[in-house]
Amino acid sequence: MESRISHRGAIGLALAGFTFWVLTDTCMKLAGNSRLPGYEIVACLGLALAVALVVRGFSQGRPRGLLPKSPSRQLVRSGLDLGNNLCVVVALRHLPLTLFYILVFLAPMVTALLSAVFLHEQLGWRKVLAVVGGFAGVVIAVNPFSSARQGDWIGYAACMVCVLCFSVNMVWSRVLMRTETPESLTLFAGVVQVVVGAVLMMAWHAEPVTPRLAATLTAMGLFCACGSMCFFVALKNTSAVHVSQCHYTQLITGALLTWLIWHETPTVWMMAGSVLIVAAGWLMAVAMSREGAEVGPEVFAGPGD
Repeated sequence: MESRISHRGAIGLALAGFTFWVLTDTCMKLAGNSRLPGYEIVACLGLALAVALVVRGFSQGRPRGLLPKSPSRQLVRSGLDLGNNLCVVVALRHLPLTLFYILVFLAPMVTALLSAVFLHEQLGWRKVLAVVGGFAGVVIAVNPFSSARQGDWIGYAACMVCVLCFSVNMVWSRVLMRTETPESLTLFAGVVQVVVGAVLMMAWHAEPVTPRLAATLTAMGLFCACGSMCFFVALKNTSAVHVSQCHYTQLITGALLTWLIWHETPTVWMMAGSVLIVAAGWLMAVAMSREGAEVGPEVFAGPGD
């Protein structure tokens, strides 16, 4: 039996989990500076997640919880997850880490819209205001009419695909969570990433993996696995609404690492947009809690985790 963790302890684990995922994205961005294909980076990530979840499942005596109930339905979700992670690699190659997080924080807003359309969930005035505020925050942060805009349109386009894949994934996962465990969903997606990456690597491998690059990929996988474990335990000991709000700390840790490693500072527009996005996220959480709805647990493989 697992010992119960206090609400404060669960929030601490959630904060640690999202921080580990920022470190994962940082390693992914560093690995992206090489000529290593995105699918190879994603395969390494999937392998680390799969190994960590299998070890956790057997150590807890619940290996059956890792088995999928509906492989075909999970395959659809895994395809969305694979597309999301591949686009994360592309986006991180073309955008500062802080701007990447600002853009992908559109996902909760898009998920709310898709849930209203496909799951027939109520879209009250708080959610509508949060969606409008979130989109406005992203536009302010990007400041598209400025000549000093950071990043390029390849990065912006990759982020939009990330948001779309992730948001559809969230809605589909809400359906799958009625019969599947979060560990099973994450393990299946990790295995698919490993298989697809391995097949593509047999066709084309860009360059030898140097010791430094191998260390970066290993650290990326370990950070992602640690983040996933913290996330799972946090969700078991407090509500998903409370855990999801810790997600916005990635703006702070991402900005800090961007400054320390790449010596880039966020613009005034990015900071203003971030404030509006976080406010919209809090309003969305209030709307969810008032309706008694909780978001199903889901692990980010990058980001974005």
